[in-house]
Amino acid sequence: MFQCCLPGALRSWSRRVFSTSALPRLVLGIETSCDETGAAVLDETGRILGESLHSQKETHLETGGIIPLVAQRLHKENISRVVQEALNRSAIEPSELTAVATTVKPGLALSLGIGLDFSLKFVRQHQKPFIPIHHMEAHALTVRMLHPIDFPFLVLLVSGGHSLLALAKGIDEFLLLGQTLDEAAGDTLDKIARRLSLRNHPECGTLSGGQAIERLAKEGDRLAFRFSSPMGQNHDCNFSFAGLRTQITGAINKKEKEEGVEAGQLLSCVKDIAAASQHSVASHLAKRTHRAILFCKSKGFLPEHNPTLIVSGGVASNEYIRQILKIITDSTGLHLLCPPSKFCTDNGVMIAWNGIERLKQGKGILSYTDEVNYEPKAPLGLDITSEVKEAAIKVPKLKLRTDS
Repeated sequence: MFQCCLPGALRSWSRRVFSTSALPRLVLGIETSCDETGAAVLDETGRILGESLHSQKETHLETGGIIPLVAQRLHKENISRVVQEALNRSAIEPSELTAVATTVKPGLALSLGIGLDFSLKFVRQHQKPFIPIHHMEAHALTVRMLHPIDFPFLVLLVSGGHSLLALAKGIDEFLLLGQTLDEAAGDTLDKIARRLSLRNHPECGTLSGGQAIERLAKEGDRLAFRFSSPMGQNHDCNFSFAGLRTQITGAINKKEKEEGVEAGQLLSCVKDIAAASQHSVASHLAKRTHRAILFCKSKGFLPEHNPTLIVSGGVASNEYIRQILKIITDSTGLHLLCPPSKFCTDNGVMIAWNGIERLKQGKGILSYTDEVNYEPKAPLGLDITSEVKEAAIKVPKLKLRTDS
């Protein structure tokens, strides 16, 4: 969590400027934590005045995964254009901005560095306050731009690089309930897709790995393959997908031998493996989320009226996973909310909104003269995962089935 580190006089000045100014507060958000170069300008109501996004997806599909040096180069080549496009579309001049918010943690070091360097030069040139943003905090708060949700609420953040459960108690106050121990859910789905050579499938050539799995799974039989649930006996909320991926890879190897399939060719049962893989990932996410809900209820962490689970991050775009999680929230009396798919993936809008939230409360606002460092690895909030494990909450069995 970021703390405001301005001197007392400057903090007083910032409160006067941001609290009493008759002008609307406008924030430019900049995102470069991984492989998306995003920028957006928002007003204090969450209205998107202008945005721009450059995706590196096609490049990384060709290379079979994100190469940090390539991602860095593409960010460097596109960031100036992307920011200028967002400003042009908003019809806002840099002088009219109240502040600039930029992702500084966590993420790929080389990618974070490009966004931070650009932003610090920008705020110094235009003498604007700077708001450093925690990427996962931004994902957690995005839905508040669209719905009037009060704290506290439970959050499941799942993406290519992250899988975590947390209780959001405030804009910068989180209790970490569980996190990935090896690889994230999105990374697992992407690797399975590459192992299945889904880029060579006629329906999946332009899709990311996770999108390809979801597309083919719609026509597959998830019961054709049985993959055991990872970490079945661990009574915590942590995630582990590496063992599951090993099982799936073993099944693929076996079927390839049976069918005489060579590298790059497609198995006849590719849709069934996609469906079984997607269901196994969804089930693991659901069971951990179920335990988190029961733990929070046992501690009185969730409000009695309209308790909510927010699901965000790139994997939250997967409709099947949303449906499985809906079974959990329906059974426990929670309201499930997910941002629209375009706001689940990395973008400048969520960073700008996080900046707005912090600006309103005067939290984490730095001077343009302050030095800021990026942090590739950064936890979200206070880690109470050991407390969750000690509670040893047993999750009742539910039939995790959908109509699709």
